[in-house]
This record gives sequence, C-alpha cells and structure tokens, in this order.
Amino acid sequence: MPVLRQTEFKASVVWLGHVPSGASLRAENVQRLQLDFSGDRGARHEGVNRPSCVRVKNLYPQGTEIRNVRQLTILSEEELTEIAREMGLDAVDPGLLGASVVIKGIPDFTHVPPSSRLQAPNGLTVTIDMENRPCVLPGREIEAEAPGHGAAFKPAAQGRRGVTAWVERPGALNVGDTLSLFVPDQRNWSHS
Repeated sequence: MPVLRQTEFKASVVWLGHVPSGASLRAENVQRLQLDFSGDRGARHEGVNRPSCVRVKNLYPQGTEIRNVRQLTILSEEELTEIAREMGLDAVDPGLLGASVVIKGIPDFTHVPPSSRLQAPNGLTVTIDMENRPCVLPGREIEAEAPGHGAAFKPAAQGRRGVTAWVERPGALNVGDTLSLFVPDQRNWSHS
C-alpha cells in the first residue's frame, strides 16, 4: 500500500526563477529549470548539504553541515495576490522574494503537509520540507522597488510565504508544466 496518496489537486507552473549565488535574494525569471539532486545548479540554495542557519538554531550550532532540504522556494500565485492586496500593491514580483517556482491551483498551498510531493509528467518530483516563514530579506528587496512597502511584507506574508522543498527525482521543469500533488497517507498528529 502506498504511503503517499495522489490528490485531485493539480498545479500549473506559472513562473520560474533562478537565484544566483551571492548576496542578493533576487531571482532571475527563467522559462526552464534543470533540477538535479543538488537542486538548481549555481543557485543560492544549491547543494545536497548546507550549513545550518537560524531556522534550526535550537538543534545545531550555526554553520553545522546538515542535509539541504531547502533547495527550492515554492510560492502560490493565489497567496502572492493576497500578500500584495494586504500590502496595498497591485502585485508582488516573485523575483524579489527569491522564488524558485510559482504555482497556481492548490488551495492553502503554504500549509500542505510536510513530505508532500509535487510531480511533473516527466517524473521530476520535489518533496516539500515545510512552511517557509517570512523574513526581512524580501522586505528589503521590495522596499528598493516600492518605497514605503517593504516593512509590510513580513506581516502580510504570514501563513502565505510558500514552502521550502528539495529535489527527490531530477528532471526539467518548465513554465506551463502541470504538477500533481501527493500527500502522506496518515492521520493528523494527536499530541494531547
């Protein structure tokens, strides 16, 4: 019996970005990403392993080598629209947020269960790690393009910042591709 259940939800890839290595978070809009086990070659978050950061500071000293489960940042077009509305903008450029992939068609995308998979018809599969919490870095990029709006990003993106993900099966991803959503076949955690 499979432990991942295919859902009825399909996502359309509406935008792809490559975040070059370096200081800036900005992504360059591209039509295709060739993804391998290390993610997007030459990208800021490329690598099978990575140094630990503030996100896991309660587990490891900063800089400890750990598995890289945040090779990609995947956002929802629907949630980006809500972020922009709350910020008082017509739109938010996903490139300013360091996005790798923007999809549309999966409701409440930021909260799909960890370990869910998105699979393309060619077999490319990415595994969702967890919700990508908002931080101040995208706000700085937004402020540079839309003065007076950068500080509004973090509160507007709360619960809408998308997910981090890693490549489980390599392949090409193109704008216009359709991704099928698979979720873990398990009951919700009961901790009381």
